[in-house]
Amino acid sequence: MVNVLFVCLGNICRSPMAEGVFRQLVAEAGLSDHIQIDSAGTSGYHVGETAHSGTLRTLKKHNIDYDGRSRQLNMVDFHEYDYILAMDTSNLRSIRNMMPTDTNARITLLLDYAQRTSIRDVPDPYYTGEFDKVYDLVEDACRNFLVVLRQTHSL
Repeated sequence: MVNVLFVCLGNICRSPMAEGVFRQLVAEAGLSDHIQIDSAGTSGYHVGETAHSGTLRTLKKHNIDYDGRSRQLNMVDFHEYDYILAMDTSNLRSIRNMMPTDTNARITLLLDYAQRTSIRDVPDPYYTGEFDKVYDLVEDACRNFLVVLRQTHSL
């Protein structure tokens, strides 16, 4: 089993969108029994809340159901997840600051896997309202990340 965790600040906009998109791509590839997916936030601002209405609306527009609840990144995650993908450099820095020395998790930016953009940070639609733009960025990166996972883990 390959375990993947998407991380943003509050876990209500970007990381749940990435979780939903990636879960759909994994299901379409018939790999749901091989890849476990979740999301979390570096802060505890929204713990227990549903995803932002803009995220839910955008996912629904693409026929993706999402019913997760916000949770905060914790120390156990560093040992349970093989890949921890940050939505931006600020969250990447926060993740690395709390990362234990004995983790084997690969910690990178999600957009390191994108092919159709040169930007590295997924903009926060909580502030910008650009949920469709975020979807396009996330979908591109998730699609290519899945290719990398399939090659790396012979899936």
